[in-house]
Amino acid sequence: MGLLFTLLFLSPLFLLSPASAAELNTTRRALAGAANCNIFRGKWVYDASYPLYDFSTCPFIDDQFNCLKYRRPDRNYLKYRWQPFSCNLARFNGLNFLERMRGKKIMFVGDSLSLNMWESLSCMIHAGVPKARTSIVRTEGLSQLTFLDYGVKLLLYHTLYLVDMETQKAGRVLKLDSIRSGNAWLGMDVLIFNTWHWWTHTGGSQPFDYIEEGGKMYKDTNRLVAYYKGLTTWSRWVNRNIDPSKTKVFFQGVSPMHYEGREWNEPTRSCKSETQPYFGLRYPASTPQAALVVNKVLSRIKKPVYLLDITLLSQYRKDAHPTFYSTHSGLDCSHWCLPGLPDTWNQLLYTALVG
Repeated sequence: MGLLFTLLFLSPLFLLSPASAAELNTTRRALAGAANCNIFRGKWVYDASYPLYDFSTCPFIDDQFNCLKYRRPDRNYLKYRWQPFSCNLARFNGLNFLERMRGKKIMFVGDSLSLNMWESLSCMIHAGVPKARTSIVRTEGLSQLTFLDYGVKLLLYHTLYLVDMETQKAGRVLKLDSIRSGNAWLGMDVLIFNTWHWWTHTGGSQPFDYIEEGGKMYKDTNRLVAYYKGLTTWSRWVNRNIDPSKTKVFFQGVSPMHYEGREWNEPTRSCKSETQPYFGLRYPASTPQAALVVNKVLSRIKKPVYLLDITLLSQYRKDAHPTFYSTHSGLDCSHWCLPGLPDTWNQLLYTALVG
């Protein structure tokens, strides 16, 4: 898909104040310290210095994630910081991110959870360099935010399944063994893939009529099996098309939902009444089966793919959904408020990417 504009990038020499230089050095030391740490195992701790940005000053948040704009009354969900058990994470530094990523293209590929993460990263960077010149173009299929003075492009490619969906004579067909749209993902320096939530949709919310594999059409099939086959097709695409010396590949991991309170031992509840994370040592619900499928596919992939293992730490955050405080129709226990949990996903991406 072609972009709607051509940009001329400027790269002026930025002079850092002694304070800014010291902050960058502190960030670099902390990032280096997390290199040998399992950053995905830890606990949520209250931190009065959070959130990392103000919703009212970030121009990139969609209304479906903008909980404070829609008058969510409680604020404690904004104040939790992820603390790994065996190291400390560097606080996200937008200037350091832009300096490290100067001239690079970073693309999120996936559904509305990718949109959630893309907007979060945009706000986190903007908070660090609020006067930096930006240019943004948003379309239904491909959106791009550019930090002009650094030549850093944050792109979002919207796809529900990673594999193709086609309109044929028979109807809308989900093709488990085809990725023609992958050409739009080439030439990136960083790719962050995500898919799962739409694989579970049935009935009127299901955007396809048939599933196709190997030239055979099916009215339906086991969705976890279909997910495994679709991800296997994606893994083959990565193996064929990615040069690890030029492109770093991440998989965003499975983002949990909180519609069923029995998952955290509160069977009469859902996310709508939750104002605190789950603080127990072990989350009552087991690892989602979709996350096990992701682990299985990644264990067999030949090219290096870094799993942003966000599932467990996100399971704890039953308090962080928009619920009714957005433009989403009905109760939303699947997306996340901004500021909020996706900021932690991006801090972990930042640690993995530049640490």
